[in-house]
Amino acid sequence: MSFHALIVEKNDTGIEANYQVIDNTQLPEGDVIIDIDYSTLNYKDALAITGKAPVVRKYPMIPGIDFAGTVVESLHPKWKTGDKVLLNGWGVGETHWGGLAQKAKVKGDWLVALPIEFTSRQAMMIGTAGYTAMLCVMALESHGIFPEDGEILVTGANGGVGSISIAVLSKLGYNIVASTGRPKQVEYLSALGAASIIDRNELSKQGKPLGKERWAGVVDCLGSHTLANACATTKYGGIVVSCGLAQGMDLPMTVAPFILRNITLSGIDSVYTSIEKRQIAWNSLAKNLAPEILETIVTEIPLSDVISKANILLQGGIRGRIIVDVNN
Repeated sequence: MSFHALIVEKNDTGIEANYQVIDNTQLPEGDVIIDIDYSTLNYKDALAITGKAPVVRKYPMIPGIDFAGTVVESLHPKWKTGDKVLLNGWGVGETHWGGLAQKAKVKGDWLVALPIEFTSRQAMMIGTAGYTAMLCVMALESHGIFPEDGEILVTGANGGVGSISIAVLSKLGYNIVASTGRPKQVEYLSALGAASIIDRNELSKQGKPLGKERWAGVVDCLGSHTLANACATTKYGGIVVSCGLAQGMDLPMTVAPFILRNITLSGIDSVYTSIEKRQIAWNSLAKNLAPEILETIVTEIPLSDVISKANILLQGGIRGRIIVDVNN
């Protein structure tokens, strides 16, 4: 038996991605085998495929940090043949073969039961980006930030995390300000639930240690100056949730917002979050994210288009989510 996969290899000339037919006997260690229905193309996947950053730790590698599908073999007590499951993170696509293939073999402890409200396709419309967005929303709620407390800033609003953060926060009644560098996407962001739009240039340059207090909370996908300015303009006692570094890994700011305004900077890790918290996040997404909203933020491609789309994604040319039909 064999299956189709995208393989990233390292040779004397650098990193090379290509499509191959893989024998089932080559599958890595694991106690559950899944027939994959859908995967996704995320920023991290694009970095792995193009070799633009050292994402992959072991070669050859099948990239793809998430997938959804059906269990076909299991030695794990929690899962049986026919179970619908999904996976986000745990190093798949980096140290363990990932989701941009028709099959995967993984540890059963990494899997989450697919909520009955979602199909595999809908789950991957959400994917790691949406699951990360839900962890951000949960962090805001845990900090005691409620809709009546004021505006919530979402940076990188056109991306997967930003888009789904807006959709979920809007459903929960929050007043969202979306920051974007694409003014033509105002209609798209408004349809997701953004109450107002600001140009990313307002936040992306060197700012003051403290600015005018505005945000009750922030979901930041960019890092660097944007994150620094978000912290500097968050209200007393507010929280800034950091989950991305699209602008940069640096954080050029002072401690002023923390010691003078008592704000909290909370980091979100979606890779090694506990299974219990993952299941809570996915169950919350099932309640607070309508499938019809998902259709507006998704582009579906076949496995054979992934390499070309990876380069476009890194250039900022993709809006919302890319899902991959690995069987097409």
